[in-house]
Amino acid sequence: MSVRVGSPVAGRVVALSAVPDPVFSQAMVGPGVAVEPVRGVADVVSPLDGTVVTLHPHAFVVAGADGAAVLVHLGIDTVKRKGEGFELHVVKGEQVRAGQRIVTWNPAEVEAAGFAPICPVIALDATAESLGDPAVDVDVVENDTLFDWSR
Repeated sequence: MSVRVGSPVAGRVVALSAVPDPVFSQAMVGPGVAVEPVRGVADVVSPLDGTVVTLHPHAFVVAGADGAAVLVHLGIDTVKRKGEGFELHVVKGEQVRAGQRIVTWNPAEVEAAGFAPICPVIALDATAESLGDPAVDVDVVENDTLFDWSR
């Protein structure tokens, strides 16, 4: 069985090693990719069908019915913004569809405040091998496939 994981934001897909935070760049949380987002006000969408199991203004986790859980982190150290510049559109426990709006934010504003706006997309409790060979150095729009997670 395979779970399709879509891009939560429009931008350029990069390897996790490009994320300026060792927790993500060394895949300590799990394997995945990151998206360098297009600048400007933008919606962040769910990467898969499932339930919002964790929700913060700067990060969320959606878990599919089969237990596949994906973490989306909006920028690095953005927890320090205490929600400023992030507008939530769902609540914890809500059922969502792939491509459904979760948060609205402005990566340029995050960057102007001194934070890297890059967005790690992490497959929790996965192995790098289970993600196959995700494409990097490609441009994506919201909900384009980032990787297929073999479960």
